[in-house]
Amino acid sequence: MAERGRVAVLTAVRPKLRPRVKQVLIVAAVWAAVWAFLAVAAARNGYFDLKVYYGAMDYWVNKGGDIYDYLVPGTPYGFTYPPFAAALMSPMALIGWHTAIAISVTMNVVALGFIITWLIGPVIRRQGWQFWFSLAIAFALVAAFEPVRETVNFGQVNILLLFMVVGDLLLLVRGGSRLGGIGIGLATAIKLTPGVFIVYLLVTRRWRAAAVSTATAAAATWAAATFAPDASRVFWTDAMWNTDRVGSASFVSNQALSGLAARLYSPDPGKPVWMLLVLGALAVWVWRVRKSVKVRDDLAGLALTGLVGCLVSPISWIHHLVWVLPSMAVLLDHATDRGYDARRRRYLMIFGVFSFLLLCSRTPWAFHQKFDGLGLIGGNAYVLLMVALLITLPIREPASESSGPARLTNPATSTGPVVEDVPDLVEIDRRVSAAFDAKDAGEPARPLVGA
Repeated sequence: MAERGRVAVLTAVRPKLRPRVKQVLIVAAVWAAVWAFLAVAAARNGYFDLKVYYGAMDYWVNKGGDIYDYLVPGTPYGFTYPPFAAALMSPMALIGWHTAIAISVTMNVVALGFIITWLIGPVIRRQGWQFWFSLAIAFALVAAFEPVRETVNFGQVNILLLFMVVGDLLLLVRGGSRLGGIGIGLATAIKLTPGVFIVYLLVTRRWRAAAVSTATAAAATWAAATFAPDASRVFWTDAMWNTDRVGSASFVSNQALSGLAARLYSPDPGKPVWMLLVLGALAVWVWRVRKSVKVRDDLAGLALTGLVGCLVSPISWIHHLVWVLPSMAVLLDHATDRGYDARRRRYLMIFGVFSFLLLCSRTPWAFHQKFDGLGLIGGNAYVLLMVALLITLPIREPASESSGPARLTNPATSTGPVVEDVPDLVEIDRRVSAAFDAKDAGEPARPLVGA
């Protein structure tokens, strides 16, 4: 009796944590670890790009100067986006600097929440994971992703553009909306590089969405020309072609194919080599996205286009590589899908974890100005990873080729039955009729199942 009482006392002293409390503690621990990592590893960029936007808007709106003449004091850097982006940013001239920072960070965080939900929400639902807990962990991990943290610290617009394109492709275009393509068109009018997604719509023969995106980009550009005719003339005839305004192609942060060629052949920029690399990347991309559209794998098509956009762009700074996030979602999707064999899932999980950790690591910066020997790999680590992803990123297999149960649609978004779940009604009817005929003839009944 005394022993039983002592056990009761011990149990009362050491109660088990409730599942919700345990999850909250796990989320807090993960966020604390990420925060500590960011405190040590994250670069402090002082919202430099936002400072460019802010200064350019003040110079243009408040002081009456030409927006493309403005340079940040003591630097060669000025405003490089099309006039439509300038028109959208012009209210910045009416607010204070710290207010601009708060708005920039808030918009990036909110947009990132939507992007994560759209990319991995289907995987969370398929796996039966708790939604809020999974998103909280994913958000913490994405905060450590170098392109994401660089975008926020620079005050850049890349996450907002990714938000517009992902929402457009995965909601409007895939859903057959008449507005499908409008997000891609607006993103292209703000910054030219998302225009690769218009090419994606054309390559995959989504003619209406391609027309909508092209018309939207043209209409926004025309509206900007009406709003700011002088700035539009300067941009399209001069500023857009002045690559010196952006920076040196050989700088280690440029992880496009142009950066790889420039660092291989420095000081010669190696333009013929760059063009050959671009043509090769585009050929692989066309082949793979055509395959993705045949099996209706829109997430893979989005991911592959984001990769090729970074690779073929004349300049892709590390903060531009937020377009690699969809590729991480594709690897997670396939690595957790039990429709594939365990070995394949294990390899994909290893590759996915390696890719994600590499893109958190700041590896290229360790080889700044050291582009020979090991530096040839380390200084080009991100561009080499993107090439590997472009070639090997998994695409959903047609139902007849799948090693698991045959699928009618993408299993990440489908909740309906698979082909093998549907009974053969014709065979059942035949067996029932044969059983009744045997009974009428006085023959012994045969089993209906397992015959």
